[in-house]
Amino acid sequence: AVQLVVSGGGSVQAGGSLRLSCSASEYRVSTGCMGWFLHAPGKEREGVAQIYWVADRTDYVDSVKGRFTISQDNAKNTLYLQMNSLKPEDTGIYYCAAPILGTRCADLRPVDLRPTSYAYWGQGTQVTVSS
Repeated sequence: AVQLVVSGGGSVQAGGSLRLSCSASEYRVSTGCMGWFLHAPGKEREGVAQIYWVADRTDYVDSVKGRFTISQDNAKNTLYLQMNSLKPEDTGIYYCAAPILGTRCADLRPVDLRPTSYAYWGQGTQVTVSS
């Protein structure tokens, strides 16, 4: 079964940085597509970034463009989210996710950066940004 294990959350002051990691089992990040999602307090879970490494494609929600970078290490089968210039509104639980096996990642579009496009979820990690 696909397993995603998230690590790297924590508390930081506004303007600080954090890097999240998502280690995948039974899902090959080198040929697949993956995403990061944020569940902020009082809001619905929303997409933050997604990547399809084979096509060198990344998509970001507007609020994080220029501040967050999604990347992966294929040798470690691990997904990352580098978060810089953090703001209090970035606070929440971050999840990594992968689509159901067999998904055509080549068809992934920015509009697919939404929870319903993904099937496998990591356990989430808390990120708290204080002002």
